[in-house]
Amino acid sequence: MAADRRFNDWRELVALARFADAVIVTTPDREHVGPACRFAELGYHVLLEKPIAPTRAECIEVIDSIEKAGVIFAVCHVMRYTAYTDTVRDIVAKGRLGHLVGIEHLEPIGWWHFAHSYVRGNWRRSDQAGPSILTKCCHDLDWLRYIVDRPAVAVSSWGGLHHFTAANRPAGAADRCLDCAVEPDCPFSAPRLYLGCLGDAERERWPLSVVTTDLTEPGVQRALRDGPYGRCAYACDNDVADHQVVTIEFEGGVTATLTMSAFTPYGRRRTRIMGTRGFLEGDGQHLTLTDFVTGEVESFDLVAGGGGAAGGHDGGDFGVMSAFLDAVSAGDRSLVRSGPRESLESHLMAFAAERSRLTGLAVAVWD
Repeated sequence: MAADRRFNDWRELVALARFADAVIVTTPDREHVGPACRFAELGYHVLLEKPIAPTRAECIEVIDSIEKAGVIFAVCHVMRYTAYTDTVRDIVAKGRLGHLVGIEHLEPIGWWHFAHSYVRGNWRRSDQAGPSILTKCCHDLDWLRYIVDRPAVAVSSWGGLHHFTAANRPAGAADRCLDCAVEPDCPFSAPRLYLGCLGDAERERWPLSVVTTDLTEPGVQRALRDGPYGRCAYACDNDVADHQVVTIEFEGGVTATLTMSAFTPYGRRRTRIMGTRGFLEGDGQHLTLTDFVTGEVESFDLVAGGGGAAGGHDGGDFGVMSAFLDAVSAGDRSLVRSGPRESLESHLMAFAAERSRLTGLAVAVWD
């Protein structure tokens, strides 16, 4: 890229006359609002990493700006763009489950993943990144909305920060894992996790690259000695929920439950969909459909493959990029699978869930 088209800050770019069709905003979550609103005002179409913003007011500000500008807009709700999701939607749309009654959905974050991202990492604090039900599960809330295909009405939620607190710190634990006598028996040992990534190309790409760019044993040791990822998981400044259950009522009485939990293996989301004529169960790759009339069980294998584009959220990364580029090229916003208000809805569901969790009351989504 030419030197005069490289910038140290997005503000340098918006100081110039518009010279491109679209932008991709991948700044840290708390820095989404400024560039998203300003680029839209200048006429750029906008692809925005999720979440839209860390607070309800900021999310609404972004969507209002997008709609006022009239530009094409997409949030990276990648779960909408997979072959697995297409198949689920097709089964529901064809009436093979009869009338939809309810959905049970699990987001198994994984014990080490939660410690990495939500205890020691960038998404550990609500005041810096938003609640975990937003930063981790706006994908899931959007997916449920997409499958049910009806507006969400109200949300109730329970949960909290159950385990990663000073009160649960083991006796004799040190502030850093490298100094800790009980580290070998700790499920959240930083040395076990990060030194164990060395030599594994996928795990060196993530999560280890977040910890250090020096992918050697001494380099990892230094990062754990001096950086945030070597801290005791019971001695961090985290405050986001590590286990939360959300119940959603959709228009027409369809209900869904979402369980987000740190206390699982790291794995694929698991979903059970209940209808009046059938039951559908899946894990992101495989689906099993039970027909109540015939008693037959039909299986679907939707394996996207390993590396390459298909490996990015099972093809969802490629799907959302392709849809956005096609929409911009054709000037057809309908090619993006979620409009601005629908993308906002999943975020409002998350904020309603957090408000419900903190107050113990059911919360209307759009209030």
